Amino acid sequence: TGRVMLLGPTMDPRTAFDISQRLPHLPLRMREHSRRALALATRLEEIGAPVQYPGLPGNKHHERFKSQMNEEFGFSGMLTLDCKTTERANALMSHLQNKENFGYIAVSLGYFDTLISCSGSSTSSEIPVEDQAKMGLSQGLLRIAIGYTGDLEDRLAQVERAVRTVGLVP
Repeated sequence: TGRVMLLGPTMDPRTAFDISQRLPHLPLRMREHSRRALALATRLEEIGAPVQYPGLPGNKHHERFKSQMNEEFGFSGMLTLDCKTTERANALMSHLQNKENFGYIAVSLGYFDTLISCSGSSTSSEIPVEDQAKMGLSQGLLRIAIGYTGDLEDRLAQVERAVRTVGLVP
């Protein structure tokens, strides 16, 4: 009815303006998300943490991702870390957010700062636990969307301290 019927769905002018202001530097942000995710995944792998990231050569889907990716933007800013249990995942998320100021616990994963989610108890919580197990979704699986804030070396040290503190690695 009304304007939507006559003009089709239209975006709020302020939203359109905000998007137009952010699009020119989107490639810079995407490159940095990927660069940092690879650095964090590499560090986590080096210390023996159960990390999955398509940019790691040992990832079982690495070659497939490599054949499909846009080389300019890397393998993405998303990685997973399997804490095995919800309790350990919650402890790690809490430590990263509250002790290290590393990022934020959230279910949405699109932001300039790091966002962390425990899928089994958040976005996939409506799926029965038995079905999650069949899917291979661990109750302690963290999805981490790596942000581009802060000094990278500081971020690497924060993550390493946190995984050691919660006992994910010795």
